Amino acid sequence: MRNQNIMLFLFVTSLLLVSSCAVVLNEETKISEQQKAQINQITDSIKDETLLGYVKKLSSDNYAGRLTGLPEYKTCAKWLASHFKKMGISPAAHNNSYLQSYPNPYTIVFVGGELSYNYKSKGRSKKRKYIYEKEYYPGSQSANGDLTAEVVYVGYGITAPEMNYDDYATVNVKRKIVLVEPGVPVDPKENPEAYKEWQAYSSFRYKVKMAVAHGAKGMFCNELRVNPNIDYIENFMVAQVGDTVVKDIFARTGKTHKDTKEKIKNTLKPQSFRTRKVFTIENFTRHFSKATGYNVIGQIEGTDPLLKNEVIILGAHLDNVGFCYETMPGANNNASGVAVMMGVAETLSKSPIKPKRSVLFIGLGSSEQGFKGAQTYLDKPTFPRKKTVVFLNLDMVGCGDKLQALAALNYPSLWEFILKANNKSVRRPIEPLPYSNLGIPQLDATLFINKHIPSISFSAYGTPTYPRTTKDTIKTITPGIMEDLAKILYQAVLNIANTSQNFFDQKRGNKQKH
Repeated sequence: MRNQNIMLFLFVTSLLLVSSCAVVLNEETKISEQQKAQINQITDSIKDETLLGYVKKLSSDNYAGRLTGLPEYKTCAKWLASHFKKMGISPAAHNNSYLQSYPNPYTIVFVGGELSYNYKSKGRSKKRKYIYEKEYYPGSQSANGDLTAEVVYVGYGITAPEMNYDDYATVNVKRKIVLVEPGVPVDPKENPEAYKEWQAYSSFRYKVKMAVAHGAKGMFCNELRVNPNIDYIENFMVAQVGDTVVKDIFARTGKTHKDTKEKIKNTLKPQSFRTRKVFTIENFTRHFSKATGYNVIGQIEGTDPLLKNEVIILGAHLDNVGFCYETMPGANNNASGVAVMMGVAETLSKSPIKPKRSVLFIGLGSSEQGFKGAQTYLDKPTFPRKKTVVFLNLDMVGCGDKLQALAALNYPSLWEFILKANNKSVRRPIEPLPYSNLGIPQLDATLFINKHIPSISFSAYGTPTYPRTTKDTIKTITPGIMEDLAKILYQAVLNIANTSQNFFDQKRGNKQKH
């Protein structure tokens, strides 16, 4: 599929390389030579050092990893709003504000906890302590306290009578720690139709609730990453674990993790068992049940009396995963996306040719906590959803030398604007990809697509990146990729805004293609 996409990209590119001029504007937009020179000058004014400066600021300790709900997150949201104001971007949330608020509980993880394996050797009690980040993370939504208990392996942690499947049917997990796999035993790529029946059971939010319902007191999530996207439950302890911990749990059980997991997938039958391994989870946390999250929303109003009621949205999630218990800077995830959005906003605000349609800029909150910011905007949008032309999403665009455009092949009429802007300006490789919209939502754009709003998501690749870790720092950023993407999007957004194309006819010209 990847090779087919690249071939399609090269074929379409060859058809569209019809001019070498630097300025790409819709043929219906008449501009003078002076305006062309101004646009070129403005495009060239997008500099990687400016965008890198934004990333540096956003990923600094001042904002404590930008977990939505933190006081530092609110400070960061106000910082972005102040920049919108300086750029001449008007407030576009309700009540003439830049900030759109919504309830957003969160949990802080403090230093001092540990994860350990308790065993006996030659009649003496021993303890193996695991290494923070390399082997485990404290659960971002774990309760405060400690728990020492036997670990029970419960596969995917699913109880689904209608599927004739129950990972808990043959084991007693009361007051135990359960080890749970991510996802479900059906692969969405290999068997998309069957996966649809299982999808509701794939999130760790569901798995935590099911563990509690069966009487467990703790959970090991077999996914070594910081994850605040689960529910906080009083007195329920959580840790995120990696291969080292899992190997210790399976050691001397007569089973291997790989074979056990494969057997579940091949037979669709649970393989749960007692491991008789005793572990201790100790976490120091504090939960804030009454907290507030924010989206930051600004706009450039369109100049056309009718078309200004239609909107193009350029967005990036402002949040990251906070600190757990060390700060996760979030340089690529997603300070890079916010920086590119800011670069486009500033450039478009200075453009000698103004957009006929309105353009909205959104820094979304809570992407890492279940996309509550995106959901809040879609529930209370600035412009009607049926008048939203496209949501262009920027997510981890700062590390690499190549770009991907997810769902570009689903919306070919919109992708053409991006492709033309790239081919006649920076010529940075961009791979257009299809999007099947299966699996747990991983992007804010998924929520827009589910509301029938065309969405294309940009990301960078080609160099190492370390999202949701302490290593996601400014040192990993390749600022040139951000500069090029900002230049592409400036011209593409302006072209989409000024075209006479009808995006809202009965056939919905940019309707998603599967």
